[in-house]
Amino acid sequence: MDTQTATLAEPAAAAIPRVLATDAALALIATLEAEHGALLFHQSGGCCDGSSPMCYAVGDYIVGDRDVRMGEIGGAPFFMSPSQFEYWQHTQLIIDVVPGRGGMFSLENGRDQRFLTRSRLFADDELDRLAPLAYGVAD
Repeated sequence: MDTQTATLAEPAAAAIPRVLATDAALALIATLEAEHGALLFHQSGGCCDGSSPMCYAVGDYIVGDRDVRMGEIGGAPFFMSPSQFEYWQHTQLIIDVVPGRGGMFSLENGRDQRFLTRSRLFADDELDRLAPLAYGVAD
């Protein structure tokens, strides 16, 4: 009987998401989606921790053709402008919820809590495994 050595392929390393959401953010997203239907996020201004992502019902915000789709949180696509992406491209965005007032047009406004962007720099070994980007239109 011939003995063969099977070479098992190592599983491909999972893509590293560019944007994540905390459990608190996911819970608020689910609440807002139940009230407003499909949602999308757009990072509004700001280039650092503490910036506020804006949450909209799909159709209430026109995503630009060049806006960068960073990924999804709670099933909602997350976008930012190309100029914002220049600031954030080396960081993973972590969307959280904190006490306070949401942005004037963001759907969480009036709930005494708001979405907040936190971030961390990607490690060098993560840069080659980042999730792919997309551009333009929301689902």
